[in-house]
Amino acid sequence: MKKFNFRKVLDGLTASSPGSGSSSGGNSGGAAGSGSLHPGGTAGVLREEIQETLTSDYFQICKGALVSASSDDTLHLWNLRQKRPAILHSLKFNRERITYCHLPFQSKWLYVGTERGNTHIVNIESFILSGYVIMWNKAIELSTKTHPGPVVHLSDSPRDEGKLLIGYENGTVVFWDLKSKRADLRVYYDEAIHSIDWHHEGKQFMCSHSDGSLTLWNLKSPSRPIQTTIPHGKSQREGRKSESCKPILKVEYKTCRNSEPFIIFSGGLSYDKACRRPSLTIMHGKAITVLEMDHPIVEFLTLCETPYPNEFQEPYAVVVLLEKDLIVVDLTQSNFPIFENPYPMDIHESPVTCTAYFADCPPDLILVLYSIGVKHKKQGYSTKEWPISGGAWNLGAQTYPEIIITGHADGSIKFWDASAITLQMLYKLKTSKVFEKQKVGEGKQTCEIVEEDPFAIQMIYWCPESRIFCVSGVSAYVIIYKFSRHEITTEIVSLEVRLQYDVEDIITPEPETSPPFPDLSSQLPSSRSLSGSTNTVASEGVTKDSIPCLNVKTRPVRMPPGYQAELVIQLVWVDGEPPQQITSLAVSSAYGIVAFGNCNGLAVVDFIQKTVLLSMGTFDLYRSSDLYQRQPRSPRKNKQFIAGLTELNDSPVPLELERCKSPTSGLATRTPEAAPGFYRNEIPAVRQRNQVHHLPDHVNGHCTSPTSQSCGSGKRLSSADVSKVNRWGPGRPPFRKAQSAACMEISLPVTTEETRENSYNRSRSSSISSIDKDSKEAITALYFMESFARKNDSTISPCLFVGTSLGMVLIISLNLPLADEQRFTEPVVVLPSGTFLSLKGAVLTFSCMDRTGGLMQPPYEVWRDPNNIDENEKSWRRKLVMNSSSVAQEIGDNQYAIICSEKQAKVFSLPSQTCLYVHNITETSFILQADVVVMCNSACLTCFCANGHIMIMSLPSLRPMLDVNYLPLTDMRIARTFCFSNEGQALYLVSPTEIQRLTYSQEMCDNLQDMLGDLFTPIETPEAQNRGFLKGLFGGSGQTFDREELFGEASAGRASRSLAQHIPGPGGIEGVKGAAGGVMGELTRARIALDERGQRLGELEEKTAGMMTSAEAFSKHAHELMLKYKDKKWYQF
Repeated sequence: MKKFNFRKVLDGLTASSPGSGSSSGGNSGGAAGSGSLHPGGTAGVLREEIQETLTSDYFQICKGALVSASSDDTLHLWNLRQKRPAILHSLKFNRERITYCHLPFQSKWLYVGTERGNTHIVNIESFILSGYVIMWNKAIELSTKTHPGPVVHLSDSPRDEGKLLIGYENGTVVFWDLKSKRADLRVYYDEAIHSIDWHHEGKQFMCSHSDGSLTLWNLKSPSRPIQTTIPHGKSQREGRKSESCKPILKVEYKTCRNSEPFIIFSGGLSYDKACRRPSLTIMHGKAITVLEMDHPIVEFLTLCETPYPNEFQEPYAVVVLLEKDLIVVDLTQSNFPIFENPYPMDIHESPVTCTAYFADCPPDLILVLYSIGVKHKKQGYSTKEWPISGGAWNLGAQTYPEIIITGHADGSIKFWDASAITLQMLYKLKTSKVFEKQKVGEGKQTCEIVEEDPFAIQMIYWCPESRIFCVSGVSAYVIIYKFSRHEITTEIVSLEVRLQYDVEDIITPEPETSPPFPDLSSQLPSSRSLSGSTNTVASEGVTKDSIPCLNVKTRPVRMPPGYQAELVIQLVWVDGEPPQQITSLAVSSAYGIVAFGNCNGLAVVDFIQKTVLLSMGTFDLYRSSDLYQRQPRSPRKNKQFIAGLTELNDSPVPLELERCKSPTSGLATRTPEAAPGFYRNEIPAVRQRNQVHHLPDHVNGHCTSPTSQSCGSGKRLSSADVSKVNRWGPGRPPFRKAQSAACMEISLPVTTEETRENSYNRSRSSSISSIDKDSKEAITALYFMESFARKNDSTISPCLFVGTSLGMVLIISLNLPLADEQRFTEPVVVLPSGTFLSLKGAVLTFSCMDRTGGLMQPPYEVWRDPNNIDENEKSWRRKLVMNSSSVAQEIGDNQYAIICSEKQAKVFSLPSQTCLYVHNITETSFILQADVVVMCNSACLTCFCANGHIMIMSLPSLRPMLDVNYLPLTDMRIARTFCFSNEGQALYLVSPTEIQRLTYSQEMCDNLQDMLGDLFTPIETPEAQNRGFLKGLFGGSGQTFDREELFGEASAGRASRSLAQHIPGPGGIEGVKGAAGGVMGELTRARIALDERGQRLGELEEKTAGMMTSAEAFSKHAHELMLKYKDKKWYQF
């Protein structure tokens, strides 16, 4: 049975960065983008890559076709009738550059204007250039000595299809008769023309110019405009010319039957308001409304009730495409509100810094998050439904829900519904509301660690079952959120932790003879107090100590329904040294404990009792067993402070979109001038709302939570105690952002020579093989689990697995109170077990399996609303799901521990700690992301390598099952956002504005075609209004214009082959014939022919059904007429 297959799955996209936008015809939807097409509607989003930048799109209404013009002067014809749109034909212009295109309604002939001023005509069915050409020197008067410039507008007259209006850049407008091949009239104006639009009667047209003016022209008096206005120009005295404004890039002139016409244009603002944002102006009668946009306008299009240009347009909405958004304005209401956009256009509202993907999560979560998120949405939207429709969703056979979480540079968190191939935002959480807003001048005093985006999200941890949510930011903070349906107003509890370690400059006594807190006051120049809430400095403005990077709000805060802050933990400055950023994070809702680490050490916090359980350097976790035998070194004398985020220049992405980079795996900071030695254990300074500091009790070398003191009260340390605690050396290592191995690997060569004799000296990659010499040992992975902490354990107990950057695994034992009631009062004992396991490379992930091979999930607490006011019980018990039994097991090993590092994966049998399986995943590269996922009811290990390979291994045997060279690591954005999930799913940010989801499941690939939406839905063309006898007689030409007779090959001939080259597309028959022959080619041709035949049969069936309906209606009316006049005599008529 085939189990694996790779396929990209489209989740949801956003508007791309714009190219050079151009105007489009009255029935065409204009768009511009960096090589991607994104039509709207209710169907799945189309994304087809074009190497060149798009300049405009032109839809063939009711035909399911799309013509796009690229910046390389190529026209592409797309077929939208199939689920995967494909290019049928391409036409490459060789000698002239395309500047404008126009596709008339219900026509197969496309007018193409060029930079030289010529107008060509293309048959979009065959994509062959007609021999009919309107040359610029024939369009203008013979007496004109200058070139009119490029063609900026083409449109046929609403009154007569045989007349073509041609607009040139220099201000010349030509009304061309296609039959007689001559100009009926010419219009000249001093200012350059940007766009033109017709009045529906075909007697007047409006032009927009470079000086911000609008001119209205009548065909009967072409010598001068009948009206000239500068909408945003200042009124001048009589006889003086109005003040010029910015160019009006596009104007649309739409008429209404019962009201004044709408004049809608972009640009045209006054020059004296340089700081004003891009705007769209709507003129209706005497009222002028200016709508300011958040981003530059690429294109806009007015939606009207009829597609016929010679009828009253009756506009009802305006679609505005921005560089980073798509909005629709409601024209039916006087205040012009916008419609609520159902599409995820704001993924990149702030740069995405991290992602998390959860497939097959609890089904009620999506509904719960949506119900809460709806309450937080902005008000003032139009009450009408989204006006853009078309296509249909096909959800396929997939039934499990999926949620994507994105963290952003501004501190916001967004939850997305990613079920099937849709992507809809459910809920938005702003973590910055926990902190005080920084005043001007305060940034450099407290936040030197990050100059820009201090609230950027770095890591995300979410437990869907308990709804516990935890984030860490670049300013060295951790926030724990609990979910509630009720609004509360409360103060935010905060803790401050000192987690700063330095090498020793002296050799300490033996551990068995040294007291827990030796008096080193004689070595310090002066004693420093830890009890103050303000900055403790040796001299004013010189040294920062015991202050966090951000200030938590101390006043009561209103928290709306949804995720509410339970606890804020911040690392503080120590002796002028900023805290290092957090590199690993884990939360256990069952234990009520959060653990996080960085390149200095590990901190464990009890978020139920709001106390710090452990704050210890990585070396101190080994206790007396230093496996690396590190020697004491002298501290560094030079201090160096590097603020902000480390930026990589490997990607062409602009700096503002990539300024926030979080590591893919926690890493130590590389400091070549430093030499690691012994690390000291720092005592955390804990800050509650009353700014009182606490110290955890140290009993027998391990840490416990305080029992004699509550969180809200405590005693201050005396100066004698402070002198015992403050064991600081005079030097500190320079601060740098903790980076991942990928950051270092890109810029450094890779070698395969390693010393294999000593397993403890093997580093995570050869490019950073000196990490054990030049850097601290960082905490890179954390995992809570019911497991065996020691070899002689007979029962499982709560454990914390700790992985380091040197490939070491330490197991921390957690002793929790047995009774549920005692959990809120009794201490939690955190004790290093002394168990060490080793791997090659930095540890990335952990997991556990039972002896039958089933994946063991970490224990969790069942969610219960903490603010439920309808709770009948006075005190309720915590309901825990342990997923394992704590009773005595049979003699022997009962559990498998799966550990994966950047180089290899190992499976250990517990409690014997025997290595059963080992697999060296890569030797020349390193793993960026690894996870243990469930697929087809079985567990497997998935890895994404820096060389672009995705590998899957079975568990627990670690047998390779898949190795695909999928995507080379060309951008750190991919490494930062790549993540795996259950059921064979993964995703990453393919660009700053797009999420790419992929699947490696054969079942998903088989159902993918059924899941794709239908972009095109056949509909009947609306009937034209009856013009009446008199209007048809005096209102214009009643004859239909036969373009085939005029532009066809029989009468016009063929154009020169050197002018344009026809290129068969891969989606057409010609493209398939050009491919390699053989059986596969024949099958492909047959499939395409069958699809086209099916489409024709479908159209024939629809037409036949329509004719039958018409025949039945005619028969019914005839029978009724016969019965009415059956018995009447001739004189009664």
